Amino acid sequence: MTGAREGGERTVASPRMLAGVDGCRGGWVVVLWRGLAEGPVRAMRAASFAEVLDVAAEAVVVAVDMPIGLPERGSLGGRACDVAARAGLGERQSALFAVPSRAAVMGESYAEACRIARTTSDPPRAVSKQCFNLFAKIREIDRLMTPALQARVRECHPEVAFAAMAGGPLALPKKVKSQPHAPGLALRARLLSASGFPIGRLMAETERLAGSGDDDLIDAAACAWSAERIAAGRARSFPDDPPRDGRGLLMAIEA
Repeated sequence: MTGAREGGERTVASPRMLAGVDGCRGGWVVVLWRGLAEGPVRAMRAASFAEVLDVAAEAVVVAVDMPIGLPERGSLGGRACDVAARAGLGERQSALFAVPSRAAVMGESYAEACRIARTTSDPPRAVSKQCFNLFAKIREIDRLMTPALQARVRECHPEVAFAAMAGGPLALPKKVKSQPHAPGLALRARLLSASGFPIGRLMAETERLAGSGDDDLIDAAACAWSAERIAAGRARSFPDDPPRDGRGLLMAIEA
């Protein structure tokens, strides 16, 4: 089964298990999909990234919306992949934050993270509170990640995926004043459906997951869509030739 995509491209069916992962309050939303528009798809909640890897053990690609690979020093705009991917988001550029140094991410308090960030960035600067709120999840992944595991656990970003589906940046935001924006969520659901992902069935069959909302589910579905493209060798990498961090991890965003 193939699915139509805006811009004329069509998805390619895949019987392989794929996983899309998005962080939510107190855990992670995991969408498991076999790449078939009419095939099985389900969502669940995991309390930790170690649990994510357990529930997605059969997945050939696990695409996660969280930074993988951390620089030794922060740069203006973040990693090369942050800068490259953000360039195609238009008005949605703020959805992709600049990843600071690994040392800053390891800061346990906001004050400590800002202090370390200022001494490990060029030019010196602190981190936003919104960015800091993701550090615990980034540390979860970083503790478990190895170059070998990265062969199937890959970094993606929902807004980069939606821009790829639409053939350009989206006009409507996903959130307004930190609250879900219904027209923006509906647009993203339509793009997923037009791209061959059964988002309507997933949302109809999935009971509300504790600590998550429709925006988390839609983002995890976009990550699963990216996982299918990665598995099929059709995903674009930002940048084209990504560098590795000090632990040998590639710093790349794929969609």
